Amino acid sequence: MSKIEKQDKKINKDEADLIDKLVGINRVAKVVKGGRRFGFAALVVVGDQRGKVGFGTGKAKEVPEAIKKATEDAKKNMLRVPLKEGRTLHHDMKGHFGAGKVVLRTAPSGTGIIAGGPMRAVFETLGVQDVVAKSIGTSNPHNMIKATFDAFASMNSPRNVASKRGRKVAEIFGNKLNSDTNSNANVS
Repeated sequence: MSKIEKQDKKINKDEADLIDKLVGINRVAKVVKGGRRFGFAALVVVGDQRGKVGFGTGKAKEVPEAIKKATEDAKKNMLRVPLKEGRTLHHDMKGHFGAGKVVLRTAPSGTGIIAGGPMRAVFETLGVQDVVAKSIGTSNPHNMIKATFDAFASMNSPRNVASKRGRKVAEIFGNKLNSDTNSNANVS
């Protein structure tokens, strides 16, 4: 078995467990000499429910073809998002794209996904179980999803912060606890 065949099998195995959600379909028109030519634009979110997610758009004359193109585009633009305990985000964050702004907040266990439309599809495919999200400024699905991905880009996990500082994860959490006890001791 050649190296290329092994890579193809690995790619097919990765794609097998991806879940895709159709966020929206728009009918678009092109005005030509004889009238209008109609096409369809699709917006799709793809994820593995274990921290990888991507979105894509596609346009075609028929709906199934537009969805297929959007799904392929989403698979090319996957993003890894670190999850806390595999169920929620590490910290609160904000993102924006155009006029759209989103606020993403961590939530305790059992809260569920409290998010509107397109953001709900992103969190379901990402594998987040507990999150509170609010979109401000726009209800356009494209801008909401792009703003959500902008927020994901600014997210840091404790492991990432520790590697940037050249410390261990326990030291980052440990120093915070020690400083709280020291400040309480100084007050007394």
